[in-house]
Formats: sequence, C-alpha cells, structure tokens
Amino acid sequence: MIRQSRSILPLFFLIRFVLVVYGGATMPTVLLDWTVSSSQLSLLGVPKQVILINNQFPGPLLNLTTNDIVSVNVFNNLAEPFLLTWNGVELRRTSWQDGTQGTNCPIQPGQNWTYNFQLKDQIGSFFYFPSLLYQKAAGGYGPIRINNRDIIPIPFSTPLQEVDILIGDWYITDYQEMRASADRGYPFPTQPDGILINGFSPFEANYNFQPGATYRLRISNVGLKTSLNFRIQDHKLLLVEVEGSYTLKQYYDSLDIHVGQSYSVLVTANQMDGMSYYMVASSRFIFPEVTGVAVVRYSSSASSPLGPLPQGPQPFNYIYSVEQARSIRWDLAVGAARPNPQGSFHYDLINITRTIVLQNGVAIFHNRQRYTVNDISYVNPDTPLKLADYFQLQGVFTPDAISDVPEGRHPSLGISVIDVRYRNFIQVVFQNTLPSLQTWHVDGYNFFVVGMDFGIWDESRHSAYNMYDAVSRSTVQVYPSSWTAILMEMDNHGMWNVRSQDYERWYLGQELYFRVKGEGQDDPSTIPDRDEAPIPSNVIKCGRASFV
Repeated sequence: MIRQSRSILPLFFLIRFVLVVYGGATMPTVLLDWTVSSSQLSLLGVPKQVILINNQFPGPLLNLTTNDIVSVNVFNNLAEPFLLTWNGVELRRTSWQDGTQGTNCPIQPGQNWTYNFQLKDQIGSFFYFPSLLYQKAAGGYGPIRINNRDIIPIPFSTPLQEVDILIGDWYITDYQEMRASADRGYPFPTQPDGILINGFSPFEANYNFQPGATYRLRISNVGLKTSLNFRIQDHKLLLVEVEGSYTLKQYYDSLDIHVGQSYSVLVTANQMDGMSYYMVASSRFIFPEVTGVAVVRYSSSASSPLGPLPQGPQPFNYIYSVEQARSIRWDLAVGAARPNPQGSFHYDLINITRTIVLQNGVAIFHNRQRYTVNDISYVNPDTPLKLADYFQLQGVFTPDAISDVPEGRHPSLGISVIDVRYRNFIQVVFQNTLPSLQTWHVDGYNFFVVGMDFGIWDESRHSAYNMYDAVSRSTVQVYPSSWTAILMEMDNHGMWNVRSQDYERWYLGQELYFRVKGEGQDDPSTIPDRDEAPIPSNVIKCGRASFV
C-alpha cells in the first residue's frame, strides 16, 4: 500500500539516530528538525491558509519505538506564536514538554524551541497537532507511531505494510476568522464543509492493495468537532489496538472514531483482483451527512469502484455507537510496552481514593457564549501554570478553585486546577448535560473506561462497571445527556491538561489541569529528589516568569 501525502515544496526533513546513555542504559535518540510554515491550498475548491510542517500537509510521520529518546527542534515560521502537543503520548514525568498553554510558553514567530522527551512504557497509535489560536483548523497535524521493542512481539501476524490514516472535518473559513468569530461569541457551524482523508478532498487519495495481503491501518480523527464513521467497501476491519492498548480482536463493518481518538485495524485484501473499493469517513450525529472518500485499488486497478458508497450506521443511532464502544475490550493475555501481559495490572483490586465528577455546561459571559466545567469557564493566565508552580509565583492560580463535583453555582470565569496526590487511584466521571456528543482527553495518562450510559451518574452505577477487561486509552466519548466513568492511577508527576476535544469548546473554556504531586512537594523548586524531570535548560519564560 502506498500512502499519498501532500508536499508543497521540496522536502526539508532531517532525521538523525544516535545512541546515548540514559539511566545507565544505552538508548536510541531520534533527532528531528521541523519547520512550521503556511501556504494557500484549495483542499475543497476554496483557497485557505494551511499550516505545513516541513512543507507537508499532513505533517511528517513521527515513527518511534518504546524507550526512544526524542528531540524535535521546531522552527516557527508563522506570523504568530505556535506550540505542538502530542495527543495520547504519556511524556512520563515531563509535562514541561506537553505543549499546551498551561505548561509551555509559545514559540514566537521566527524562533525555535526543542522538545525533549523519552517514550517510557508505551506503544500505540497517536498524533500531534497545534494547540494554540485555532491553528488546528488550518492543519499542522501529523501521525505518531510508537512501535514495540524487538523483544516484545506484536500479538498478530506482521502485516505487509502499515499506513497512517488521518481523517477529520474541514472548514473552508480561514482559521483566524474562525478564531475571531469564537472570540465574539459566535460558534462556527455544526456541519463542516467537508471531510479530509490524509489531507485530500473526496476521491483524490488512492491506496494500492496486493491481493491476499494484510495491512495495518492506524486511523486517527484529527478534526475539530465531528465524530466520524470509518469503513472500506466489502472489507472487514479487525480491531487490534486503541491508543496504546492491544484489544481483543474483533471484526467490525465500520468503526465510530470520535474527535481525538486513534484506532489500529487489520484489513485483508480478500476481494476481487483488479477491482477498486471505496474507503469512507462520514460524519456522525449531524444532518445532512458529510462524507470523505478515498479509493483502494487492487493491483493498481484503473477502474472506479462499483456501486454506491457503502452505508454506515444511521446518522443519529446513538445506541449502535454505545454498544460498539462497550464491545471494545482489553486483551489481558498479551504484552505491550512490557513483556508481562496487560492483564497483570489488576485495576479492579485498587481502592478508589477520590471521585471527581466533571459536568460540562454552556453559559453567557458579557453577551458571549462560553463553555464550562463544574460552572467554571477556564481562562488562560498571563503565565503558564507549570512555570508559575515551579517558581512559586503568587496570584497566578489557586489550587482546587474548582469543585470535585458540580455544585450548581452561578457560572464564572476562572483558572481551574485540581491537586491530585501522586499514586492515588481516582475515579473521574464526565457528565454531559448537553444534547450533543463530545470527547474528553487527559494529557500524560491512559485510563480505564469502566462505564458509560445515558442519564445522570450516581454511585449505584458502579454495579454495572466493567472491572475485568475495560480498555485503557487517553480519549473517551460522552454521549448526549449521558455519563462516562474512568479510573486512573495518578502515576505521572506534573501539570496535565484535561480538555474537551471539541476544539471550539476547549478554546472557549472547557478545560482544566490536574497538578499531580507527591507528599511534601508544596515547593517543587526546592526538592531535588522529586519524581519529575528537572526544568529544561532551554525553557522559554514568559509572563511573570520572565522576571525570575
């Protein structure tokens, strides 16, 4: 299979592999130089500024292996500040590299900054994207693979080839205009102008299958707000991995992939040689349906696929989607980043020390619509929370200003930080009171999705939890007027972003931060043995941190 990618100018892409000593062991280091720029492209027939990385859209594949040390030197050639965040990558004990507005000062125009992190104890399919200023609406995203070490076999036959499939909604409106509209309190339309597959408009992308061969597709929904259903005409999808977890192998005709989520499927080319077939990504839960289409060709067939596009589930069939989500289970018998089976971690035997219920909402502030979590709409302070915490800057944020449960108080603007003790095992319930689906993501962590259902959550719902083989992932959907419960071991020190993956809601206040600290770490700058990487020597200072 050949993945088509869009290259605007001759590729400037530097990868260097070296070996360094890290923690007493020799580890491979991947050194990359990425240049961020923009160009006018007409992806749906209308010119629009698109953000490129090394003159590519989507950006280059970040192809890595467990325990690799990664150094990505990002040059910002845009006219405004820029940051990348690594969606689903756990960044063990180094939220300094997370690339969100609460953890990093932005890379200013004409400047560069180097991200440095190690991929500890993780495998899987993920992606990166710009986290600031609505830039995600202009692209700037790309795929991430974290491969098994050679000593740990993958739990299925090696496919002939792997391919990264980035699907997402696309709006022809320029991202600066979308940002200005949001700032004025005017939401952008629910229905996108189109669906892109790897940056291509419908029917532009082609993939070649060899008859009888099996391919691994790593599929990520990189869009702004639209849930998508993915399918290939006359082909079954064998689900094998979800955001770093190997799953029980199950066949699906199609998969609902919500914003921010990533799936790996195996597809076997078992149809007629010389024929072509539709690959489809279509919108869910909006009307009319919006569809992206690519073509799978057997033996480089020049023919067009026969018949109509394969049908997906009914657009507003939430029951179908819920049942599919519940069917995705952890494979307890196989190893992933480590040789011991995933199921050797018995999450059902760990006592839950705290329950946090995060309820979304919408409110009007100064005649402008914003979104809330437990009645607080997040506003970014002048100094990143991570720097304010490290340098003990007073007045930037107040820990636990947001309540653990919704209290029905009058909505307000605020800076939401929840203190969580290191190694605590907590329950988080996402309660969706709105009539539309959304997804939630926790940076720096995977969590167990133990329950989801319609209605209002209460403690009685525990009896229906999956406490045996719940899938572990980093992004989870919450259906309209519904709840989703997750369990998390807080084993990653730092300041970690918790956000709605609906970009408009995130931008307009639906986020918060977990500050994960050990006992006695109230002054992190003075504790040399704290279980977190030290402040980077190249840290960018801004706001009040500029003066320390």
